[in-house]
Amino acid sequence: MKRILSLALSLLVIANVAFADKDNKKEKKKKEKNTYVEMKTTMGTMVLKLYNETPLHRDNFVNIVKSKQYDSVLFHRVIKAFMIQGGDPTSKYAGPEAMLGSGDIVGVPRVPAEFNPSLYHKKGALAAARDGNPEKASSNCQFYIVQGKTFTDADLDRMQQYNGWKYTTEQREMYKTIGGTPHLDNNYTVYGELVSGMEVLDAIAAVKVGQADRPSVDVRIIQTKLLKKFKEKKKEGKEGDKKEKKKKKGKKDSDDDKDEVKSKKEKSIPQQENAPKADTEK
Repeated sequence: MKRILSLALSLLVIANVAFADKDNKKEKKKKEKNTYVEMKTTMGTMVLKLYNETPLHRDNFVNIVKSKQYDSVLFHRVIKAFMIQGGDPTSKYAGPEAMLGSGDIVGVPRVPAEFNPSLYHKKGALAAARDGNPEKASSNCQFYIVQGKTFTDADLDRMQQYNGWKYTTEQREMYKTIGGTPHLDNNYTVYGELVSGMEVLDAIAAVKVGQADRPSVDVRIIQTKLLKKFKEKKKEGKEGDKKEKKKKKGKKDSDDDKDEVKSKKEKSIPQQENAPKADTEK
């Protein structure tokens, strides 16, 4: 009888562990779901992915999108090979001579900094603008998207000393191949990235600008909205197709592998100088 009771208790424990494990997997899967935002501009459409590792910034951005407060605002500051900046609510109805960049959403506090070594200023990174506050807290609405430029290993060594940020091999490769703005790491919060519309970023970054780096012809965000679903393109899809074609042509596997490595170096990565004069910083 005791043996039967002991066996029953053991089975009960195993069942509870199995159910708990299943629940944990469900919860983990739920937490890992990404948030995507479509941003239609007068120069094309971009899609941004918001990082779950920066929940304060993610949720703040989502709330602004839901309330339509980004609709009709300008990209008021554009610097080629650096970044495009927008989100100032006072830019919606601003005249051509208006000085922009000091606007905020009234009654909403700054967003506390959320620095993360795995999130950095590669090309296409979405980050929060800010003023010179000592806590490095972010503006409650202004953001920028990195275009940047490429850097050498020597450049990155100096950056590490400057900002106290240790770069991984992958991050170094990104900055050397595609680029970004590494001097902003550990100083401005990165909370998302561009997953579609990199050509739109480049087009906006290339516009003619006037005083205070404001585009001579307004570049406006027409509409932002949350996407229920978005399928990111596989970075290696084209490489796989190229490899298959080369095989059909009778090329050696070793040649295919070399071509694939070269292609990955060129594509597995994004492109920077000053700092975004976010918010009230002039």
